[in-house]
Amino acid sequence: MKKHTKLVWLSLAVMPLWFSACKDDEKMMDPTTSEMTLTVENVLDSKPLVQSGAFKNEGATPVVMPGETISFQFYAAKGQAVTFATMYGLSNDLFFAPENPGIMLYDEEGMPIEGDVSEHIKLWDNGTRINEAPGPDLVHPGMAESEPKGVMEVNGMDAQGNSYAAASSLMQVSLTYDGNSRFTLTIKNTSGNTPNETPFSPGVWAVSYIAGGNLLNPAPIYERGKPSEHGLTDLAEMGDNSELGDYLADRTGIFTPLSPILVVIYNGIENPIYKTGEKDRGEGLKELAQMGDASKLAAYLETIDGVKEVYVLAAENTTVLLPKIGDQPGSTVSQLLKVAKGDRLAIATMYGLSNDWFFASKTSGVDATQKGDLSASIGLFDNGTAVDQFPGAGVTQANLEGTPLEESKTIEAVPNPNAFTMLPGISEIINVTLH
Repeated sequence: MKKHTKLVWLSLAVMPLWFSACKDDEKMMDPTTSEMTLTVENVLDSKPLVQSGAFKNEGATPVVMPGETISFQFYAAKGQAVTFATMYGLSNDLFFAPENPGIMLYDEEGMPIEGDVSEHIKLWDNGTRINEAPGPDLVHPGMAESEPKGVMEVNGMDAQGNSYAAASSLMQVSLTYDGNSRFTLTIKNTSGNTPNETPFSPGVWAVSYIAGGNLLNPAPIYERGKPSEHGLTDLAEMGDNSELGDYLADRTGIFTPLSPILVVIYNGIENPIYKTGEKDRGEGLKELAQMGDASKLAAYLETIDGVKEVYVLAAENTTVLLPKIGDQPGSTVSQLLKVAKGDRLAIATMYGLSNDWFFASKTSGVDATQKGDLSASIGLFDNGTAVDQFPGAGVTQANLEGTPLEESKTIEAVPNPNAFTMLPGISEIINVTLH
């Protein structure tokens, strides 16, 4: 007879509350059973930027001349910000950019910010060239500073005494909310007929992931007071955005934790967690897929004939399984299993920064006595109970302080690429082994 599942409630500082359950196991070792250790690891080599890109004028020249505009689109959730940089073309090494961490995109109530946001734009001195009077007579690249200085704001006057109008009078920046967490940012060159008339160079932009209310990279392009890096000097001195764009692209990709791992051992029945082509059964998978809460589903599975054991494996200290972050390895959980011939094993865990995606054992699970790497048996599925948004940048994603928008579709595999992005291979995110 199965014993009652003991529920353990745990919290995580960097992510919203998720739940964990573990099964008491006091059974004596049966001679027909064997011991196996299940190990699940988040092996994702995570990136701090959810999106980035480059922009240029698609007209006769790549620069944005006075009176012209340039736009780009991106996705974002509450707490995220967009930043960008473009050269003040008729200068030695000045560039426009918002103050870090960038332009916030939602208000305190979670409503998208629209309209003119030019007040957030500033003019910056890259600190690598001695500034001449800005204008068409300026000679590029000019005289180098004897020792590069840190990036500093130009607020009306540069270090050499040259005057500048406020950045917001030279550049108009506006936001439009396109729906489903997507924004359009438009830059207009309004410097014409001012003492600081100038073209804007091709530029770059970026949006950082947020976890636990903190941006993973709050200063992706520059840091005030520190020497510029990663190609910003090329942009600020020559309007060349290629090196900085490549650098940002290399730091852009996927970041997601995995919720505590639901594990079920069963015999003589189909995979009891889910079935593709069917809608969510209301047994608790929705809560796992939307919020990472496996407690309801674990309790239900305990009642099913043919289910032998149920576990929910939470990572030590963090509860959720965090990905690799820099040199820090991803989280790992393990569980000793007692299995017999004919037993099957299946797991499920939420793709944490999604609306309702979950990793799970495909079809009928795997032989619970099979040793080795089982990662190929795992698929990524859409639970069909919440409207999808860009993973890690959706304003209705529960783990980004949102409320999922309900829908009712059948459970299906998540295509790759999907409507929003290209994901790494599943084995590059989650590793599952039995030994």
